[in-house]
Amino acid sequence: MGKGFFEVPIAINEPIKGYAPGSSERTEVLKTYKEMYDNNIDVAMYINGENIKTDDISTMSPPHDHQHVVGTFHKAEKKHIETAINGALKAREKWANTPWEQRAAIFLRAAELIAGPYRAKINAATMIAQSKTIHQAEIDAACELIDFLRFNVQFMTEIYAEQPESTSDAWNRLEYRPLEGFIYAITPFNFTAIAGNLPASAALMGNVVIWKPSDSQIFSAKIVLDVFKEAGVPAGVIQMVMGDPVMITDTVLANSDFSGIHFTGSTHVFKNIWQKIGANIQNYKTYPRIVGETGGKDFIVAHKTANPKQVATSIARGAFEFQGQKCSAASRCYISKSIWKDVKSNLVEDIKSFKIGSPEDMNNFITAVIHEGSFDKLASFIDQAKSDDNVEIVIGGTYDKSKGYFIDPTVILTKDPTYTTMQTELFGPVVTIFVFEDDHWEETLQLVDETSEYALTGAVFSEDRYALELGVKKLQNAAGNFYINDKPTGAVVGQQPFGGARASGTNDKAGSKLNLYRWVSPRMIKETFVTPTDYRYPFLG
Repeated sequence: MGKGFFEVPIAINEPIKGYAPGSSERTEVLKTYKEMYDNNIDVAMYINGENIKTDDISTMSPPHDHQHVVGTFHKAEKKHIETAINGALKAREKWANTPWEQRAAIFLRAAELIAGPYRAKINAATMIAQSKTIHQAEIDAACELIDFLRFNVQFMTEIYAEQPESTSDAWNRLEYRPLEGFIYAITPFNFTAIAGNLPASAALMGNVVIWKPSDSQIFSAKIVLDVFKEAGVPAGVIQMVMGDPVMITDTVLANSDFSGIHFTGSTHVFKNIWQKIGANIQNYKTYPRIVGETGGKDFIVAHKTANPKQVATSIARGAFEFQGQKCSAASRCYISKSIWKDVKSNLVEDIKSFKIGSPEDMNNFITAVIHEGSFDKLASFIDQAKSDDNVEIVIGGTYDKSKGYFIDPTVILTKDPTYTTMQTELFGPVVTIFVFEDDHWEETLQLVDETSEYALTGAVFSEDRYALELGVKKLQNAAGNFYINDKPTGAVVGQQPFGGARASGTNDKAGSKLNLYRWVSPRMIKETFVTPTDYRYPFLG
């Protein structure tokens, strides 16, 4: 055990590389992209320090070229999940008692591996697996994951330093134990950083984790796992399993040692998991921690005093970066009538300048949506909008899946503020706009608050401070991350802790101490120096 009050390196946000033409980082990532694209990898499960392969195999293809196979991955049977759980519980005995500075060193090393030798590889893998442009891959797979790892270590030390008062009679100590049992981490396709952070944050605090990445992200999840291995995460601490999500989840939740879930994904799936946990509550040794970040129907509201060009730019970026496949993406907008004409012209001009195609061509701003199911869903909503009388397609409305799952950025204008695409989470490059009368600001804010079941992100634009103040007040429960005169995407670790409430999740704020608190079970220790020997108090005489 270490001796000393150790100070970890001060966490700083990783600088974002530009990948400008002719830059060394651009050359390196394109070279790595081509090598990974042309090679066919086989991704095994990682259980108890061993690569586990099965006869149940699926292929992996880039969304922007779905006929091209870049690899395969192996799926679990129930026995594999049970083996992973048993191995994790065995590993917990040693990991939970590992000095905190040793755990910190592992994940700090992981951050530096991503910042250095793995940067091009993790970015290229994310470009291939999730069809992200290099900028979107850089801010996600490299910078945000590095930030999570660095800042979580700093947050951990701050938590450990939070101690109760002591007196000359007794020494009071608060011990931040890991949870008793194991954690289940379910990660989404859209952010490589989330795929890394959900298991890593719980493991950093001394927990052991069963990690199930999305089938659509396994190609880049493999790189995250490689980093964890090289950084020194011991066998059994983070187990990576793939396969039928219902079977895996049911097996995990049936185990009496299940102690928590760290989830990012759909609201429907999260509610279903919560229901299963409730049904199994009599079987658990402890009340499980349930932490989830789910869907969003994120808004932009523009007052008559807002700058039209700023509003248009916020929609162009907020709605269409990464094809709108961010839980924070702007997907419903409320624009004051007097500025709508200018907002529209600027927005249409921006969209017409978008280039669409493979992320390997760095002239492209838009690439493909994640898979055919997503493509078909989005196409159906676009087709419905074309046939409905109360809406019009301002721009876009076309799509093509012959080579990749490409949906052209689409702007829908509706006269009905409760139209289906104003309420339903689409998770794609489709934004719906409602134009309101200039003097209906307060009524519109009320409408924004009441229209959606979600409460993840939202933005208000205005040059009128009174209007902004009213927006902040009226929409206090409508978004866990609220932006003033900025797009509702792009939360930075350590600066804007991320998460929402209502149907958007438990609002446990990834990228802050609030999230790490969920993965510890504090134990209060009081040591009395001179123990009483007489039960009588003074009032007894």
